[in-house]
Order: sequence, then C-alpha cells, then structure tokens
Amino acid sequence: MSTILIVEDEGALREVISFNLSNAGFNCIEAENANDAIIIMDQIVPDLILLDLMLPGLKGTQFLKIIKFDEKFKKIPVIIISAKDEEQSIVEHLELGAIDYITKPFSIRVLIAKVKKFLKMNQIDDESDKLQFKEIALDEKKAKVFIDNEEINLTYKEFLLLKLLLKNPGRVYTREELLTHIWGYDADLFTRTVDAHVASLRKKLGNYGNLIKTVPKIGYKLE
Repeated sequence: MSTILIVEDEGALREVISFNLSNAGFNCIEAENANDAIIIMDQIVPDLILLDLMLPGLKGTQFLKIIKFDEKFKKIPVIIISAKDEEQSIVEHLELGAIDYITKPFSIRVLIAKVKKFLKMNQIDDESDKLQFKEIALDEKKAKVFIDNEEINLTYKEFLLLKLLLKNPGRVYTREELLTHIWGYDADLFTRTVDAHVASLRKKLGNYGNLIKTVPKIGYKLE
C-alpha cells in the first residue's frame, strides 16, 4: 500500500483529502505544517507528497527545496496544491521539481487520478533504483541496504561504495577510481581511506563481506 503525506494547514481540507485517498486504497499521513512533515519523514519515507504552499512557519516552497536537495527524498513525487494560481508560481514550482501543480478549489476525483498516475510512473522508475546481488539488496530511492531481507546500517560513503560495486559486479575498481567516484579527489596519499571503508563495509555485510574481493596492488571488485 502506497503512503501519501498530506502537508496542508487547513484541517477540513486535509481531512477530506485523507478520507478520499484512504477510501481509494492509500495509506495517508497528515501534517499541518512543513516542520512536522520533516519530522515525520525522518521515520517514514512517503511514496508521494501533496504539498500546500501557504503554510505557517516553513513555507511549502522552502520545504520543496529542502527535500529536492536531499538524496534520501529527492525522488519522491510532489504535487503542489495551492490557492496561488499565478503562472509564475506554477512555473517556479515545476522547475523546482514538483511533478504537478493543482489550484484550489479542485476535484477530488481528478486529484486521486493524478496520484494514481504518478505513483504508477514512479513504481516503474523504482525498478531501476533497486540493485540486487545474491542476498544483498540496495534501494537507492530509500537509501537502504538489506542482507537476507534484514536492513543494515551503513554510513553514507559505505552506501555509495556498495552501490558502485553492485552496479558493476565483476568490474575491478582501482583505489584511485573509488576516491574519484565517491570522495571526489584523487591522490595516492588517501588510498588508505578506501581500504578503511572497504574493511568496515565487509564487516557490516557479515557472511557476504567476502564477496568484495581484493585485487592485489590494484583495488576491489564485487564477485
């Protein structure tokens, strides 16, 4: 069941949207302001966000910018729901990454149809966001890694390292290449950084840590 986060300060409208989407088979979470929405998203990553713009405190535009610059949340589809119907506002928010812009008042049936459409599109995209090698599974969109269906905790750099290896099993990466891809610099002085992260990643992968092979004097590969 897909989870929809409704960020709307008007209680009656928020309840109407939640009621109808729930009847349509969606799990709905409500937030009356963007600050509460951010707290919620630290615990639950929604599949789609319905976002009002004129919110108390942190505005909808600011919230949209925050999540679109966050690796964990940037691929979540966001539909703007706003009383602001100026062309400039619509264009601005679509350019910031919203997938659609609905002006108030609106048809609930149309809203539900759009939600279904964009979730279906996103599910197709999600397939390319998931990597699997033996019993190691990585979900790029949710920034999660699973071993034998159990989630494990990785640092951001360990996550990027594993993702690169999973995308190209069998390919040998030199330490210098890994530095460039993941850390953004290339210097022999720091190749020990790669070795330390590989050692830590192997440990966290448990019985599957030996899938990361050392290629003597060169680097590493997943095999």
